[in-house]
Amino acid sequence: MPVLLCLSGLPGAGKTTIARKLAEETGALWLWLDEIEARMRQSHMQTEDLADGGYAAAQAVAGGALRQGYDVIADCVNPIALTRRSWRRVSHEAGAAHLDVEVFCSDKELHRQRLEGRRVDLEGWSGPGWQDVQSREFEPFVVADLEIDTAKWSVRRSVSELARVQEEKSREAESV
Repeated sequence: MPVLLCLSGLPGAGKTTIARKLAEETGALWLWLDEIEARMRQSHMQTEDLADGGYAAAQAVAGGALRQGYDVIADCVNPIALTRRSWRRVSHEAGAAHLDVEVFCSDKELHRQRLEGRRVDLEGWSGPGWQDVQSREFEPFVVADLEIDTAKWSVRRSVSELARVQEEKSREAESV
């Protein structure tokens, strides 16, 4: 059964690094919200406020891919319960398993260094500064299927654990 892995967390926590590597290793479709929104800004749309436009587009693509049997990795901040419920709804409507993954960096200085030192090769993309990240609304997860602290886990360990839990979730869902 296909699985939607929803990687959520503040900018600079390590979601994209993990998502990219996991997609390479598993063949899952990687939906990177920053890329989708950057392309929307480059289009002829009026994009002063994308609001949830990038999420809506990504969720439509995710639903189609899941119905076709592909695993999907959603790489987005996903800061509030409302957006998290939307991703779970996509999984449910597609008859797919769902995995909520909270990615965070418990070491504030390391998080700041990563954020300020990252280079994103994406035309039209402009990332937030440290103050933006610190003041960003991010509701704590009530329950996440997996929590990844990138200050403690390497990319390799994160990807291995995600792949293991993804496979486990898929088998569980098929046995129901």
